[in-house]
Amino acid sequence: MQRSANPPRMEEIEIPPLKLGGSLIRPAQARALIVFVHGSGSSRFSPRNIAVSEALNAAGFATLLFDLLRPEEEGDRAKVFDIRLLADRLKDAIRWIDADPSLSSLPLGLFGASTGAAAALVAAAELGERIDAVVSRGGRPDLAGSKLSRLRVPTLLIVGGDDNLVLVLNEQALASLGGPKALWVVPHATHLFPEPGAMEMVSKYAIDWFSLHLGPTAAKTAPGRG
Repeated sequence: MQRSANPPRMEEIEIPPLKLGGSLIRPAQARALIVFVHGSGSSRFSPRNIAVSEALNAAGFATLLFDLLRPEEEGDRAKVFDIRLLADRLKDAIRWIDADPSLSSLPLGLFGASTGAAAALVAAAELGERIDAVVSRGGRPDLAGSKLSRLRVPTLLIVGGDDNLVLVLNEQALASLGGPKALWVVPHATHLFPEPGAMEMVSKYAIDWFSLHLGPTAAKTAPGRG
């Protein structure tokens, strides 16, 4: 794993127009920027996403974790599962990135979890070449619907081997994805990957995928992995 020589710098930011809170973490000479898209009413303080973010930072990737919902919305289950709403707020974050020359020049990846993975896939399908790669952790890509077949962005689906229903949904979604794609399974892991070593494996898979597909020498295809 490639390591960054200098500790990353964290900056608390607000994403317009709703002033959604975010944490931007930048290693020196970042190789790319990964935007996290949480789901199921979580926030930028999700310990699982923070763990993956820290691993990506150590590998030289900048990361942005931000709140897709305002505090008064977090208990509204309709908004938690409103993929259109979540995708639009992700696109607001990308517009914020594009307004910053120090960020807009970086290759851009998305890391989505649960319902956030569906929002990431919808946004990636709509933004086309603006997004360079997507990783889904325990995601619900099926909730992206017809957008799956429009997607041309290299997409990795990571699923726990014992997360039976979600594994089936991801296998079905994989067949619909239109671009380079793979489904990688973490053996014996359940939906939230609480098992010893499971999140470390998720982080490694994410680093491998983003390293392969982000940057000027990125490959355009990748082998699947069981």
